[in-house]
Amino acid sequence: MDIKKLLIGGITGGVLFFLLGWVIYGMLLMDFMASNPGIAGNVARAEPDYLYLIIGNMALGFMMAYIFIRANVNTIAGGAVMGGIIGLLVAVGYDCMMYATTNVTSKTAMAADVAATTVMTAVVGAVIGMLMGMGKKTS
Repeated sequence: MDIKKLLIGGITGGVLFFLLGWVIYGMLLMDFMASNPGIAGNVARAEPDYLYLIIGNMALGFMMAYIFIRANVNTIAGGAVMGGIIGLLVAVGYDCMMYATTNVTSKTAMAADVAATTVMTAVVGAVIGMLMGMGKKTS
């Protein structure tokens, strides 16, 4: 395993997940998600716990980098496709289980989250894929 690529891809992916999450969920979808809660009502924290937010985003970045290394994903297009598929499957799995077992989300918010996560992971995947291909010798 190329540890250097894992570190570069993981850290870059984590930072991108954090920034895209801020733009997508903290700005673009903030009002939409607030107006489509589950029956539990307002369960959002007044202020996020940034330590755990950073840990979570870094974990996602490293997960993507690890998968890309193991799957030999090393292009922008390959990264976008693989990232989108990973994001779609993880979001559908997580959101459906959360909807089935809690009252914190609505079906509308769940669908928006799946779409947003798919787009976000496709973008992060494209960047990580590009990074994985850097320095690759062409024949």
